[in-house]
Amino acid sequence: MSAMDSTLLRPRLLGRATVNVVVAISALYTLLPVLWLLLAASKSRDALFSSSILSFSDFSLVQNLKDLFAMDGGLYGRWYGNSLLYAVLGAALGALISVGSGYAFDKYHFRHKEKLFGLVLAAVMVPQTVLALPLYLIASETGVVNTFWSVFIPVLFNPFGVYLGRIFAQGYVPDEVLEAARVDGAGELTTYVRVSLRMLGPGLVTVFLFQLTAIWNNFFLPMVMLSNQDLYPVSLGLYQWNSQASVSPEYYPVVITGSLLAVLPLILAFVLLQRFWRSGLTAGAVK
Repeated sequence: MSAMDSTLLRPRLLGRATVNVVVAISALYTLLPVLWLLLAASKSRDALFSSSILSFSDFSLVQNLKDLFAMDGGLYGRWYGNSLLYAVLGAALGALISVGSGYAFDKYHFRHKEKLFGLVLAAVMVPQTVLALPLYLIASETGVVNTFWSVFIPVLFNPFGVYLGRIFAQGYVPDEVLEAARVDGAGELTTYVRVSLRMLGPGLVTVFLFQLTAIWNNFFLPMVMLSNQDLYPVSLGLYQWNSQASVSPEYYPVVITGSLLAVLPLILAFVLLQRFWRSGLTAGAVK
C-alpha cells in the first residue's frame, strides 16, 4: 500500500471509529435506564433505597411480581388488559384507516385533494395535548366521558399515519397493477383488498408500530377523560400509584416492577415485526 493510500485510509478509519463511539454512547445512554429498571425491579423495598441496587444479591423479582398483581385487588392486571385493548386494537384499526386514507389520497383524483392533504400535514404539527380539551368537550356533549370509547375513538385517527400511508402507496402500489386489475373487471374495493392491501403489508406494519407505541404511552388523554380506575391504562395507573408512594412506600417496588412489565409489549412487537418495519421504512427509497 502506498503512502498516499495510507493517508486517504486514515481519515476514513478515524471517521468510522468516531461514528462507532457516538453510536455506542447513544446505545449506552438508552439502555442504562432499562438496566436500572431491570435491577431495581428485582430488589426488595429496603434494598431499593440502599446503595446495593446495582448488586445481584437480595433477588426479589418473583415476590415483587406477586405483590404487583395482588396490590389493590389485582388492579394492575386490569390496567394491563386495558392498555393491550386500547393499543393493539386501536393500532390495528388506526393503521387500516390511515393506510386506506393515504391510498385514496395517492391513487384517486377529487376536488381540493392537495388542499385537504395540506390540512392533514398541518394536523401533524398540532400537539396531542392541545386537542385533549376539545376532545373532552366533544365527549362530554355526546355522553361518553369516563367510558372506553372516550379514549379509544380519538386514537383511531392519526394524521401522521395518513401521510405515511400516502408515501407507502406511492412506493409499493404501481398504477399499472391497478389498471390491470380494473381491466380484469375488479371493482375498486376488491382491487384495494385483494391487490393493494397485500402490497401495503410492510406499510401497515410500520404504521401499526408507530400507532402502538403512541397509544401504549398515551397518558394525557386518559387522564382527562377517565375517572374510573377500572378503565385506566397502565401509564395512568402507575402514575396514580407513584403519587401514593410518597405516603405509602410499599407502592415503590410495585411501580418499578409494573414499569418493567409495561415496556415488554413494545419490545416484543418491535422484535417480532422488525423485518416488516425495516422494509417499510425504506419504502420509496429507490423510487
